Parts: sequence; structure tokens; C-alpha cells
Amino acid sequence: MVQEIRYTIRQLQHFLAVADTGSISRAVDLTHTSQPGISLSISELERGIGVKLFVRQRAKGMSLTPAGEDFLEYARELLAAAESLQTRMDTEKGSLTGRLAIGCYPTLEPVLLTPLIAEFQLVAPGIALDIQDGTQPELERGLREGSIEVALLYDDHLAADLTSIVIDIVRPYVLLPSDHRLVDDDDVSLIDLADDPMILFDTTPTRHHWESELSRLGIEPRISMRTRNFEFVRCLVGRGLGYGLLMQRPMSNLTYEGIEVVPKRIREPMPTTSVVLAYLTGTPLSPRAQRFVEFTVQERSERLLQTQGAELRLR
Repeated sequence: MVQEIRYTIRQLQHFLAVADTGSISRAVDLTHTSQPGISLSISELERGIGVKLFVRQRAKGMSLTPAGEDFLEYARELLAAAESLQTRMDTEKGSLTGRLAIGCYPTLEPVLLTPLIAEFQLVAPGIALDIQDGTQPELERGLREGSIEVALLYDDHLAADLTSIVIDIVRPYVLLPSDHRLVDDDDVSLIDLADDPMILFDTTPTRHHWESELSRLGIEPRISMRTRNFEFVRCLVGRGLGYGLLMQRPMSNLTYEGIEVVPKRIREPMPTTSVVLAYLTGTPLSPRAQRFVEFTVQERSERLLQTQGAELRLR
């Protein structure tokens, strides 16, 4: 006689999302399910197996009971087996399907991620991509909590529990207004800009990078404005309100307003920064994530081979 199964795969997915994030509201983003839907799913799961899985605390969210901790291990194994079965079926059909959540540092989206995912969609059209941007700490937290599987970010102060693959190398540069006094120089000394107002791209890890480099040179910049918006920095520079220090370089030297800005090499020796594709060490990637990693490595390797021997470009 076949024993009745009193839970569903979907209930296990909801259980895992709440267990990993510690709250129903945060699990909503992970599962794209409503809060009442997840609450009902958890309640039905507990009723079906006859075990209380969570302690619900209004101020602290959801914490696992001892029985919930035990159940978590089995739930992970069962879902991994279910996904493996689904992958085998998809492979037999010759395609991969499902959702892949990718994190990305905002300035890398238009320059690197856009062409990458455009090509990836041609080879894996069945995979739906969910792009989530954020600061480096936010992306690292997303990898640990499972809201994203892979992330495109800088390797500057990258956490030790992340595995990373270098896909690009960028060199910092100065951005000047088109009428700046140093605009005709081949390169620009940061010391010569020390008394000029600076528009700081105030996001991690960019801010920490520049604080370290300017301190090394004995420069205390005159920061006139701070913003976490990359294009806003360019717009303010275009208006002549200061200079900017940036990593990524758009294809156009025009701001959103159509005003010209001028990128310049930095005269002082500056360390390059690697752009990496990162994922949580020790956590198996889904077949979709694995396919994306393999594609990214192949695509960026081909691009680097094509440009091998050329001078490292300004970004």
C-alpha cells in the first residue's frame, strides 16, 4: 500500500525560504509568492506532518524549533533530489528551464551584464532571469541567504566564503568637465585636483577604494557632494560642479543631459580591480546557475583572447 504524502514540493520550497531568510516577508521576494500564501503553506505543512516547525516572534521574525532544524536537513535533501530529477528530464528534452536569480553591482549592469545576458538568452532561452542589483554587502548577503545564486561584482574586500571567477579587469580614471583646466593633459595627477570639489560615488566598495588610494597619496579630497547614483555623478561633473573618480566607463562621453564629460588616465600608479562572478563556496549551484557560469567564463575568455596584447583599456 502506497503511503499518503501529506506535503507538497511547493510547501517545502516555502519552508526553506522562510528558514533561510528568517521571516515570511523576506521569503516573499525569494519565492514570488504573497505573504498570506506563504503563511498558509507553512501552516498546512505543519498540520500535514504533525510537527511545529517555527516559533513565530513578532519582533524577531521566524526561528526554527529543534524539530524544524531536523526537518530542514531532510527538506534540503528532498528538494535537491526533486531538482535533480527535473534537470534530468529537462536535459532529455534538450533544454534547461526555470528561474535564475543573478545579482549585479549597478555600474556593471549596462557595461558588462547587458551584453552577457543578451547572448546567454540565445543559448538558454528557457531560463528566466531575475536581475537584482545592490551594493557589494547587499549582494554578498543575497548569496548567503539564497535570494540570488550568482553575482557580478568587484573583488575588492570580497568575503572569504565566496568563490569567485575573474571575468574582467578595470582601471580607475578621473572624469572631468569638458572645460576643466586640465582637460588637454594626457593624464591627470590626483594631487593637482586636491583643491577641486569632488563628486563622490558613495557606494561600497568604490568609496573604500578611493578613501584608501587618496589616503596613500596623502590627499584629503574636498568632497562637495555624495551620491549612490553612477549617472548622477557624470551629470554633476558635466555641469562643472566637480570631478569624479570612477571605474566603469560607458561607451558614450555624453551624460543623460547630452553634456560632454572627459575621462582621463590617472598619473599616479593605481591598482587595477578585478570584476568577478561570485557564488557561495560549498553550496551546489543549480544546473541553471552552472550553465550561466560556464557560459560567462567561455564568453569572457573569448573576448580577452581577442584583445590580448592590447593596452588595458580605461573603463
